[in-house]
Amino acid sequence: MNVPPSVVGCVARPLVLALALAVAACSDSASPTDPSGTTTVSGVVLNPSTASAGSLVQATVNLTRAAGSGGAEVSITSSQAAVATVPTVVRVPAGASAVGFTITAGVVGTAMITATADISSASSMLVVIGAPALASISLSAPTVVGGTPVTGTVTLTSAAAAGGAMVSLSTADPATVPATVLVPVGLRSVSFEVATRMVGGAITATVSGTYGGESRSASLEVMPTATPAMAIAGFGVSGTNASDTCRLVDGGDRLECTFNGSSSVAPATIVEWQWTYSVETTITRTTTGPLLEGPPASCALVPPPPLAAGTTSFPLTVRLVIRDSLGNVSAEAVNTGARLLPQGACGF
Repeated sequence: MNVPPSVVGCVARPLVLALALAVAACSDSASPTDPSGTTTVSGVVLNPSTASAGSLVQATVNLTRAAGSGGAEVSITSSQAAVATVPTVVRVPAGASAVGFTITAGVVGTAMITATADISSASSMLVVIGAPALASISLSAPTVVGGTPVTGTVTLTSAAAAGGAMVSLSTADPATVPATVLVPVGLRSVSFEVATRMVGGAITATVSGTYGGESRSASLEVMPTATPAMAIAGFGVSGTNASDTCRLVDGGDRLECTFNGSSSVAPATIVEWQWTYSVETTITRTTTGPLLEGPPASCALVPPPPLAAGTTSFPLTVRLVIRDSLGNVSAEAVNTGARLLPQGACGF
């Protein structure tokens, strides 16, 4: 049967058009897969590329084209296993062009991280530095009026590893700080508050921190709200369980209490606190700070036993005189309301 050429042309043209449209649709796919079935690695990205020993690094393998229906297997190697530990194989899911994995940073050094698939590969360098330690402590101001807080900042030698870095803090009266402050993972520094109390004269507090075997400190001078015209002594007596109460301990060699002269004021910096305390006899001690903790004693301080009937303590008189750096000397401040408990020492 002979078909006229004009009829053949009418049938062929729609078939050719349909085939062309199908090819165009395949060519416009947003995530084409590799028709050859070969996986090609385009790069390895490390985040971060410099890490502290013991920390975790997030890595990504990128392909030039999306993986085929069966996915793609990529081999991972580290040129220095002690520096960087990597998984041996990662699998890119079907239709994806990237996959992530985790590297564990080991000892200090450098390691080349390489991803290989079929006949292609790509590499990135990882630098591992020493574990972080405390580099510095800084304060927002070196001097502050008592009662006003300042901001402290701890800074590490490198970014905190997984879990963060817990820095221990300490200071002394008239300043207070939290016992610890956490530097979040990936960061080098964090701030904390240094609280202060009102003072009668200038007092210097040291804010200290420790982490990673290193200790650092910064000085803070706490000032009174106004300079007094004269030196004035002021103090309190505090015991373990009650105020104005001292206990004779260590066989009579020490008083279990604290004399606190931090409420004293003077025109200049107070440089000397002169304490005297007495029951039967008098003991004198001089300190260069406002506290006399665990004042020394002896059995001669108190009368011989026993205590008078119906009594449990002896009256304790405490006196304080201060002197500042300009030579100003205060009048004597006296506390006659304290008591001394002798039980358990010196035959009582």
